[in-house]
Amino acid sequence: MATPNLRISPKTVQQQIVEKLRGAIIEGVFKPGDRLIEADLCEMLGVSRPSIREALRSLEAEKLVEIIPNRGPQIPVLTAEHATEIYQMRALLEGEAAFIAAKKATPDDLKLMRASLAAFGKAVRAHDMKIEVATTAEFYGHILRICGNRIIEETLNGLLARINFLRGRSMSRPGRAKVSLQEMKAIFEAIEARNGSAARTAAVRHVENAHRSANAVYEQLNAKEDSAA
Repeated sequence: MATPNLRISPKTVQQQIVEKLRGAIIEGVFKPGDRLIEADLCEMLGVSRPSIREALRSLEAEKLVEIIPNRGPQIPVLTAEHATEIYQMRALLEGEAAFIAAKKATPDDLKLMRASLAAFGKAVRAHDMKIEVATTAEFYGHILRICGNRIIEETLNGLLARINFLRGRSMSRPGRAKVSLQEMKAIFEAIEARNGSAARTAAVRHVENAHRSANAVYEQLNAKEDSAA
């Protein structure tokens, strides 16, 4: 596999290290179960070992890295069962957030949501999964901000890195991103129409369909592992 371009520019080095590593994990450069060798990461990113260790601690807090005694940091294996629990929580909280947002969204809020949706559509047409994941997170970030429920926002933000990891898996299925675009348009249109019930239904449907897509990816991966065994 070709070495990814993860080198760091001078400003905000520590934040860039975390963002680069987070992006590489979400994009699948590092696979679940892979060990993260500090010396290799230092060489790849062109930074010091203390900076790498601090970044790994940040990613451990996001549950994207686990540090195992006598073994070191590695990418955790996110099981299908754990993924199901995350999708169940998303359906409950994102559905409620969309319901509230439909009652509170201002014209400026709708403008921002529309821009994120357009950016997502552009990424889908370009088949750019990294931007697809980022703009989807941005779209939902607007909904959470408009909703204004701090507990919903804090809970989902605590799951955000794992949600984005699962989004990457779900959208890796051929055709899924295009369907996702239509589902997100339905959420937006319901919020724009101030129809809370329709917004909740559309948000829950989107999560449930994403769950089915991610499950299909898990099944494919399990089948490959069984055939290789």
